[in-house]
Amino acid sequence: MTERPRHFPERDSEPAAPLPPVRFAYDAHTWKEIAHLLINLPVALLGFVYVTTVLFTGFWLTVTVIGFPLLAAGLMGARKLGAMERARARALLGVRIDEPSPLPLKTGNSGFFQQLWMMLKDPVGWRTILYDFIRLPWGILTFTITLTSLFVLWPVLPFIARGLANADRAMVRGLLSPSDELERRIAELESDRGVVVDAAASDLRRIERDLHDGAQARLVNLAMGLGLAKEKLLEDPEYAQAMVAEAHGEVKLALQELRDLARGIHPAVLTDRGLDAALSSVASRCTVPVKVTADLDARPAAAIEGIAYFTVSELLQNVSKHSGARTASVDVWRSKDRLLIQVWDDGRGGARLDGGTGMQGLAERLDAVDGLFVIDSPQGGPTTVTAELPWRDRAPDDRQG
Repeated sequence: MTERPRHFPERDSEPAAPLPPVRFAYDAHTWKEIAHLLINLPVALLGFVYVTTVLFTGFWLTVTVIGFPLLAAGLMGARKLGAMERARARALLGVRIDEPSPLPLKTGNSGFFQQLWMMLKDPVGWRTILYDFIRLPWGILTFTITLTSLFVLWPVLPFIARGLANADRAMVRGLLSPSDELERRIAELESDRGVVVDAAASDLRRIERDLHDGAQARLVNLAMGLGLAKEKLLEDPEYAQAMVAEAHGEVKLALQELRDLARGIHPAVLTDRGLDAALSSVASRCTVPVKVTADLDARPAAAIEGIAYFTVSELLQNVSKHSGARTASVDVWRSKDRLLIQVWDDGRGGARLDGGTGMQGLAERLDAVDGLFVIDSPQGGPTTVTAELPWRDRAPDDRQG
């Protein structure tokens, strides 16, 4: 049995308590089942009328501009009917059905037609449509049998009601339950979207902080120094010359800080020469000798290439700061539709996701793009970190870079 995926939230509902055995005497459970079966007819009639109206009207009007929006609105209304049916089954049949996740229509990143298409292909709405469409004959049957038995076959009505109610329970579970795979994927995407947004916000704050505390402050001092040099230019040329020389040094430092900041955003060597050259450049700045091997017959998409670069960069920084290693290696290769990265060092080991060295952040970023992040670091070493990313072919615009 596979372990539940990490991003899939635990279900709020617990399995329903077993029903009491059927008896000739009418207890509360039996009366609830009888009530459910008698209510089936008006509820099924309402659902059938709604479904036929929505389907026939929507399909007939698809030749006009209002047909598809009307059909999409009908599917959203079917979701409401499904919620009512789950509530009725919960109250009268004791069936605990989780509510499906709402459609992500308010993200702000999708246009009208994307949202319309999302509503039109909503599996929850279509399953509810099917449920309401087949319920009318079943509602007539259960209403007739239950009402007749209530007067004619009342001694055995508890057994009849239990059998019919069990069929109702099976229909509710089969058609109104959320799809486990779909719900798992939606939960993963919602969590991954939050990780990506948080990571982007964190990077933006880092860039703003570096600009404010570094290059910006240095340029402000440079402007003040040049202003003072301008004032001293006539009355004390030698002092003014010294201040200009000092300002020239500040300009060099500001340029270096801006280059470092640009390299932290997206290094030019990665854009111009690819992952092999960029990783060799990172390895040259590591305090530990690093051997880089990149076996790639093509360049991946720019986004995947950037994530791979910053992953290796972060891991080599950890090697420099925390490992105590004497040698390290970086291997990058492609295996079918995956890009694999392995960083190894012969240091002291003991690296963990919760060790406060940024490993958890790396794992979350890779997971946000359907990647994997695995650490093998026993105490005493060596440490092997394996990262796996989906391979995506490079777009034509990226190849021009």
